[in-house]
Amino acid sequence: MPATASPSAYLTTKEVAALLRVKERKVYDLAAANEIPHRRITGKLLFPAHEIQAWIDGGAAAGKDRPPIIAGSHDPLLDWAAREAGSGLATLFDGSAAGLERFAAGDAVLSGLHIPEGGDWNIGTLDRMGVRDCVLIGMARRQQGLILRPRLTGAIHGLEDLGGMRVLLRQPGAGARSLFDQLARGVDLKGVQFTDPPARTETDAAQAVAQGAVDVSFGLEAAARQFGLDFVPLAQEQFDLLIDRRAYFLPSVQALLAFLTSDQVAIKAQDLGGYDLDALGQVRWVSP
Repeated sequence: MPATASPSAYLTTKEVAALLRVKERKVYDLAAANEIPHRRITGKLLFPAHEIQAWIDGGAAAGKDRPPIIAGSHDPLLDWAAREAGSGLATLFDGSAAGLERFAAGDAVLSGLHIPEGGDWNIGTLDRMGVRDCVLIGMARRQQGLILRPRLTGAIHGLEDLGGMRVLLRQPGAGARSLFDQLARGVDLKGVQFTDPPARTETDAAQAVAQGAVDVSFGLEAAARQFGLDFVPLAQEQFDLLIDRRAYFLPSVQALLAFLTSDQVAIKAQDLGGYDLDALGQVRWVSP
């Protein structure tokens, strides 16, 4: 007589949802996308308990071949370096939060992050998320601030001077948006005309100012200088690369990391402006 599995060998959709603290609909979506271990037995969706635990311990990317994609925050220097290095890595920049979610799902080999956390950047968020099998490498300190139309030179010195201005921000979840929200706490922004839709990249934010679509945007000094625009620095932030441990040794990732330490990148960073590469390559955090 064939052996049968004990009742605890498989979990129901409801039990998995409770374990992950998500709605059942999310579990169905994960299964439909083949992002979570599951079986369909006589039309019923079941989840092998030991595989689910291994999936949780290893993160959503456990056992999954990651596509050669750089996700996360847009950075002009990283964008340029990915092409010049001949790494073969594609870029899919949509902000720090979206990039981190994509990375956790196993859909990118690395992700650029600059999530403000009071006295530090990125590490507390990664600890809370419990991402595993990855390492956080420092890339640069970057100047963030206000990108101005030429006629506003000398008239704006900080957020308190934005009244009556058309101001463009990055999308919610972008590190630049989180930083702006943090800096704006306690500042009277009455009369500021925040425009829609938000800028999806640093280049978009600066380009909108250059084209006269808005008066001011919040973004990088490097993006402002690309369009010959004035810039008011407000904060220096930490920009890091979150890299999957297994993918770290792939030729594509190694090509990018090697190129980032080259004289070409140092010269390009100086030309762009607003970059401090002193901590480039520093290991800032290692997952459990």
